[in-house]
Amino acid sequence: MIQLRPVEEKDAAFIEAVYRTTREAELNLTNWSEYQKSAFISMQSSAQLADYKTKCPRARFQVIIYNKKDAGRFFTCETENDIRLLDITILPEFTGRGIGTNLLHRLIQRSNKVQKKISLHVIASNPALKLYQRLGFVHIKKDGFYYYMEREPGDHSKTSSLG
Repeated sequence: MIQLRPVEEKDAAFIEAVYRTTREAELNLTNWSEYQKSAFISMQSSAQLADYKTKCPRARFQVIIYNKKDAGRFFTCETENDIRLLDITILPEFTGRGIGTNLLHRLIQRSNKVQKKISLHVIASNPALKLYQRLGFVHIKKDGFYYYMEREPGDHSKTSSLG
């Protein structure tokens, strides 16, 4: 069972730990101490959250719960024009269980209901890129290492498994 709940103050360490999983490969290339790595992650995680809050004051920050265990984070922002997927990160021990696909299907259903496109940025090397393409997201432009992608509402051609 997959659920979402709002991020609370008590979740700060968990949200930071989830963020760290996205940077672990880079950290492994350094010769930093664990203290230096933790300080870097704390600074970067805080900066990322501050950036999200500045760019999208109405953002929803949610903890992903899988079978009653905190499994990741799901950050979205709905504006007048679109639904922005800011971040979806699932802890490594929970990947491959359909959690991301399920949450994206929910987002697509919301998009179809309110007739707003979904937009996102994804790093070109992220394995999720294939999932986004399979679900009907279209590459609009490249911005450095990132692809900007969109999915228009009502595009059911790639979501026949919605249910």
